[in-house]
Amino acid sequence: MTSSTATLVGLAAIVMWSLLAALTVATGRVPPFQLLAMTFAIGACIGPLTWLWRPSAIRALRQPLLVWLVGIGGLFGYHALYFLALRLAPPAEAGLLNYLWPLLIVLLSSLLPGERLAPHHIVGALLGFAGTILLFTGNTGSSPDPAHIPGFIAAFIAAFVWAGYSVMSRKLAAVPTDAVAGFCLATALLATVGHLVLETTVWPETMTQWLAIVALGIGPVGIAFFVWDIGMKRGDIRVLGAASYATPVLSTAFLIMAGFAKPTATLAIAAALIAGGGLIAAKDMIVKRSP
Repeated sequence: MTSSTATLVGLAAIVMWSLLAALTVATGRVPPFQLLAMTFAIGACIGPLTWLWRPSAIRALRQPLLVWLVGIGGLFGYHALYFLALRLAPPAEAGLLNYLWPLLIVLLSSLLPGERLAPHHIVGALLGFAGTILLFTGNTGSSPDPAHIPGFIAAFIAAFVWAGYSVMSRKLAAVPTDAVAGFCLATALLATVGHLVLETTVWPETMTQWLAIVALGIGPVGIAFFVWDIGMKRGDIRVLGAASYATPVLSTAFLIMAGFAKPTATLAIAAALIAGGGLIAAKDMIVKRSP
């Protein structure tokens, strides 16, 4: 597989993740941990289906403890917080706040050995922060509803969890993509335990909700992780990193088209600030340096 092909494969994950918020809201009132268990159980089957004609691929599950901690911590921790945020706060605002993760990936990556925090990183961070402040005050002209604050906090922490997982994954490039299936299965098992201990089971009430859960498991919580892993390890990371800043805009657009959010000026400006801040912070990924 060429680098260009792998990059195109990785871009598919960005489109699928843009549907994550809309599909999650469409699942109805299924509790977060239950939804996590159901969708990741489906996602865990994506990779093993190919093992039928690649039986040796199962060896990819033999990884050091650190790899398992990063994989499970990233997938389980992020999605538990994300699903919780969409249950406790308005989906458009919570989704945009969560989609600070592309910007955070740039900022955290700049702190790795051999990297530095440049002025455009700081400008991008300030624009992203301005966008998040607008989310809290723009729609009502006053402070946010206190009942939504736990959801906003969960979305904010989720952004840091996913950014940390992504940066750590870049340092574990030797880990085969097939290992993602193990991370998904472990996440499903942990979510099942969390559901049994903390929640009351609520099954989907309509066929639309069932289809949304299946779509989540196949796409944003399934195939997306595998194609993103391929793109990150074999494709152009700079192109993928820059393209990921389109996610908050696409996500909000899908929420509006699905009828889960209204096309307000506040959402448009906040999306522009967050996405624009991310693009500025990723200047080094987009503009080639002179030799």
